[in-house]
Amino acid sequence: MTDVPETASAPDIPTAEPQTPESEASEREGTNWLAELRGLLLMLLAVIGFHSFVAKPFYIPSISMMPNLLVGDQLVVTKYPYGWSWVSASMHFLPRSKTRILPATPAYGDIVIVVPPDRDEDYIKRVVALPGDRIAVVNGQIILNGKPVPQVAEAPLELPVDPNQPCDPDDFPGLRYRAADGKQVCELPIFRETLPNGATYRIIDHKQQLLDNYPETKVPQGYAFLMGDNRDHSADSRAPIIEKGLGGPVPLADIGGRAEFITYSLNGTETWNPLTWYGALRGNRASLRLRPMILKGTAARP
Repeated sequence: MTDVPETASAPDIPTAEPQTPESEASEREGTNWLAELRGLLLMLLAVIGFHSFVAKPFYIPSISMMPNLLVGDQLVVTKYPYGWSWVSASMHFLPRSKTRILPATPAYGDIVIVVPPDRDEDYIKRVVALPGDRIAVVNGQIILNGKPVPQVAEAPLELPVDPNQPCDPDDFPGLRYRAADGKQVCELPIFRETLPNGATYRIIDHKQQLLDNYPETKVPQGYAFLMGDNRDHSADSRAPIIEKGLGGPVPLADIGGRAEFITYSLNGTETWNPLTWYGALRGNRASLRLRPMILKGTAARP
């Protein structure tokens, strides 16, 4: 029998799969810009929603809450402690209203964000009187429901001078000097104020001025009386609206949240160069809690 020679098999050659109309269209289309835009829009809505209903950052631009808040502090403000109102929305695009959802009343001593009655901007102040209270200020001391709110002098605070806290002689005359180490400091007179619920915090009161006296007024229901901790440099409930103050007690619906803690603080020496940012940090201020300390054994209200 004659052997039949084996036939050499040809090497496997991959064959291209036939393209479907869908794959051809995908190659032609490239990036789906509509999907990308939709993703960005959803992310933006999530950020706005978080800022409006949960928490948002807040930058301190003025000296009105010294010594507890300094220019350059970056805070976290929670939006839900007192319920939600027109002021809760980011950028305050909703019309003003006294309606609140899940309303709650602030506590004495809370640091809150409030929008003044004639401008669309955020102020930060401290709650010193609640609905139904009678409040007056006499020679810089709060009189709450006929009783003086205790103020106890403490050791002066030596605050380092920096671009964000220059200790301007117009604001703090005679309080800036050079310390033994050669650095400029601002020596601030400090008093500790304690409200009826035991909330205690430091204030500055270093000169006599018009806002040191305020006639007794009753805080209406649904309102609160707010003051800055830097009593001589704060446009708050004591100051008329024409002077950029709050013009008396403010509606609770105009309060947009409660200050919780400082995330970081900059002294003003930073520039566009990221290498300067670390050197501008005030390292001792990061994570400082802003809720007031509560002394035990103090009555809830006078």
